[in-house]
Parts: sequence; C-alpha cells; structure tokens
Amino acid sequence: MKTIAITGGKGGTGKSTVATSLAYELSKTSKVLLVDADVDCPNDHLLLSIERKHLKTVKQRIPKFNLIKCTRCGDCGKVCKTHAIVSIKGNEPIFLQNQCNGCGACEIICSKKAIEWDSKDIGKIYFGKKDNLDFLSGELKTNQPISEFIVNHLNEEIEKNKHNYDYIIIDTAAGTHCPVIAALENANEIIAVTEPTPLGAHDLEIILQLLEKMNKKGKIIINRSDIGNKKIIGLLANKYKTRIVFEIPFSKDIINSYSKGEPITIPKILSVIK
Repeated sequence: MKTIAITGGKGGTGKSTVATSLAYELSKTSKVLLVDADVDCPNDHLLLSIERKHLKTVKQRIPKFNLIKCTRCGDCGKVCKTHAIVSIKGNEPIFLQNQCNGCGACEIICSKKAIEWDSKDIGKIYFGKKDNLDFLSGELKTNQPISEFIVNHLNEEIEKNKHNYDYIIIDTAAGTHCPVIAALENANEIIAVTEPTPLGAHDLEIILQLLEKMNKKGKIIINRSDIGNKKIIGLLANKYKTRIVFEIPFSKDIINSYSKGEPITIPKILSVIK
C-alpha cells in the first residue's frame, strides 16, 4: 500500500485538481481511497460530484467549571492563551467555548480542582464513493480554532482501513501550518504542486523547507507549466535535491471539467507515481 500526499505552499496551484485526477485514474485498475484533508475548505467532493454521507462527529474536550469549588482566584484566565476564559479575581469565570482548544492549562493551574471536562462538536467526517473510488473527507465546524484535530481523526480512519487499498491519496490544505503537517505525517510519498511564477516559487520553497524539517523527500509538479518561468522552479528543485516529475500545460478541457464537477483527465498523470 502506498500513501501519496498532494500538497503545496500556496492555494490555487491545482493541488485538488492533481489529487482528484490521480486518484480517479488509479481507481480504474486499483483499489484507491481519496482523502480530502483540507478540512477548513474541503472541495474534492465537488470536483468529482460525490454525495458525502456523514460518518462521525468529531468532539473536542472543553473545561466545565464547578462553581462550588471555584474560589474566583482568576488564575485560569491568566493561563488561557486563546482567551477562551475571562476570569477576573473575585468574579465567576466567563467561558467562550468557541475559542477553546482544549489545551488543559486551566485544569493544571486550578489548585482547588474546580475544573472538570465536558466536550463540544468541532466538525464532521464524511464518506462517499465515485465509481470504484472510495472517498473520505473532514470538515471543521465554523468558528472552531483547531483544524488539525479533524485531520487526526481522518488519520485514524486511514489507519483502520488502509489494508483495504492499494493507494491512498491525501489532498492536504495549502501552507505549512499544523493541519498540513498532520496530513503529511503518514505519507510515504509527497508531491508538491506549484506554478512557474514568483509567488509559486516562494511558497514552494516554504513547503520544501517543511519537508526537509520532517525528513521527508518530495517531488514537484508544475501546473500551468507553459505560463511563466519554469527556470525558477528548476533552481529550487536543484537547491533542495528533489526533481520535477510532471508538467501540466494550461488546458481549457481541465477548466471545463472543473466547472462541471466531472473527473478531470490529465494525460499521463499516472507517470508521477513511477
């Protein structure tokens, strides 16, 4: 079983286009799971016209205040880095649960053991299918701060079911923040999608630096390769001792499929996994 993560330093480079096309083509001859790990803004199901079905709700712990034990000391508010607790000495703490990340600092600081644990819903995991392609998706609830928790639950589902597949394709969020790191952790092959522009090169370098810190090797796909300057991407490939494995020229056919929610066909896309 091979797990391939499709990632990129910036949004709009064609990451989801590559992930959905690669997964769909592989599914014609292999057992494939496509995972949309861009949980802040999942859209792979739209590109493939997949109807998602609710698999499970993701919960996160939040503090519950025992006001009988609470001495109104104000310490819990002082240690809350997300400002989810407003606690003024002599007054009952005010809890803003949407800002809470469940870190537990408030429980640790409370000498009177006046903080217990409750939970809140922070997102959902979905499952779907397109022909022979299985699909898994996570979505963070609006106004919740910790999207990597949703990705961690996706990773749990992957771990439980990975023996059923020949390939697992993970479409990560853009950038190098925590949910991207969580999505990349278990991949044994990583492909960064970029474009031959100064912005594309700048953000590609950021993702290559991240992979270097994670001790993972990456490959590069240049999307819209006939628009811009490919030399700047080649220089980065040499600098980080990686290689450009595929180039996708600008195509109106891709745009038309994208707008219709039809599987996108990229000629010879399967060559990226060889």
